[in-house]
Amino acid sequence: MSLFPTSGMSSLTPVAHNSQASSAPGRLNKPSALERSARDEMNAQVIDSLNVSIGAGNKSQQLLYRSAIDKINELLAPDFGPDALQTAADKQDNSAAATAERILSLSLGFYDAYAQQHPEMSEEERATSFVALVRGGFEQGFNEARDILDGLKVLGGDIASGIQQTFELVQKGYDDFLASKLPPKSDSSSA
Repeated sequence: MSLFPTSGMSSLTPVAHNSQASSAPGRLNKPSALERSARDEMNAQVIDSLNVSIGAGNKSQQLLYRSAIDKINELLAPDFGPDALQTAADKQDNSAAATAERILSLSLGFYDAYAQQHPEMSEEERATSFVALVRGGFEQGFNEARDILDGLKVLGGDIASGIQQTFELVQKGYDDFLASKLPPKSDSSSA
């Protein structure tokens, strides 16, 4: 079929080039098996292309992360060996104290930004509100992780005591941070 006009035809009149075209003006018969096959193949390619595009969109951050890590590893390899980033991560201290310190460092690192977003609050209100917010997030994440470990039937012994120690150290860290932001309590009995 062609959409190009020939003499005596309007530019919008399709022209059939198969032998099964009807002799009736402006009517076409069904496409041949070869034409259907080609059309179906083209449609399948379009759908595959869309699926790849949609899939990549859903996992764009994962793709970006993986590409960046692979390239960084490639560039670090001459000086630090293959998979330098993974090797460094494997050497990370995963003790209860180190894990608690990372959690505290990351979560409490947002305090200044939180304070700037809440100038209407007093320092005491900001600190109390912020610690309640990050503590709530930590406790929710901790409970989810504990439930996963329990579901895997690995929550016991050293693992249970390790995560409980991490929980207690993080809670103490939040308490200490809050205490550092609050005015000192006056002792009325020492007068």
